[in-house]
Amino acid sequence: MSESKRYLKIVEWSDEDGCFVGSAPDLMYGGCHGDDERKVFDELCDIVDEIIEIHRVDGTPLPEPSKRRKAADVLEAAE
Repeated sequence: MSESKRYLKIVEWSDEDGCFVGSAPDLMYGGCHGDDERKVFDELCDIVDEIIEIHRVDGTPLPEPSKRRKAADVLEAAE
């Protein structure tokens, strides 16, 4: 499994912003946004990959993925 898949990625509609907002709460504050839900998700995946690469290059450990993601893995494996 790629390192990126270990991290929760959220894309949700924001009435306040009037667009989709993507975030990866275990890795970063803020995120990305746009009008197309799929494009926001794709951009978010690219951002997560970049953050992981920065940690690798810098030699810094990655934060632990949240328990929510581990629970999602269990559900996915059961399907």
